[in-house]
Amino acid sequence: MNPDDPRARRTRARLKAAVLDLAARQELGSITMSALAQHAEVNRATIYLHYPDVDALVTDAMEDAVTAVARAAALCPLDAPRDRPPVPLAELFDHVAANATLYERMLGGQGSARFAARMRERLTEELTGRFATGSRPAGFEDVPADVHAAFLAGALIGVITHWVCGGRRDAAAAQSFWRLFRPPVPG
Repeated sequence: MNPDDPRARRTRARLKAAVLDLAARQELGSITMSALAQHAEVNRATIYLHYPDVDALVTDAMEDAVTAVARAAALCPLDAPRDRPPVPLAELFDHVAANATLYERMLGGQGSARFAARMRERLTEELTGRFATGSRPAGFEDVPADVHAAFLAGALIGVITHWVCGGRRDAAAAQSFWRLFRPPVPG
């Protein structure tokens, strides 16, 4: 099968839409390949031509969202004032809030470890790239940039997971994360 074939791309698009629709309505662990095939109106064998399992499919289906989250995090001006989260960070949390059920299903206890790992990898890549251009908070020169990026990626995913899975979907999440990221200057 040629993945660039227009028919293959259309089939993958249908499968991605179907898995996201099902994931918005039920836990990931309860989505079967048979139900997915029925919902996407394809043969079950067709799914296996494109994806080995539901986890791989849902991770691929969320790739655009993961990229958007990673880019938003990397666009935050690191010198923004502590009292107000930067616009890209606020937009990132708005995006997660608008898709909270899906993120809860993806990051919760019955979620996708593959998705969480992919999100962490993309965030780490984006932040490492940003740090390589000299846009890195001061005071961390004794820590390798990729380790610093991995730390921040893990922290952000942890806050997002706590926020969507812990029922705290309040508007202050971006502000809370930003305050943790930009601690007060001792004075």
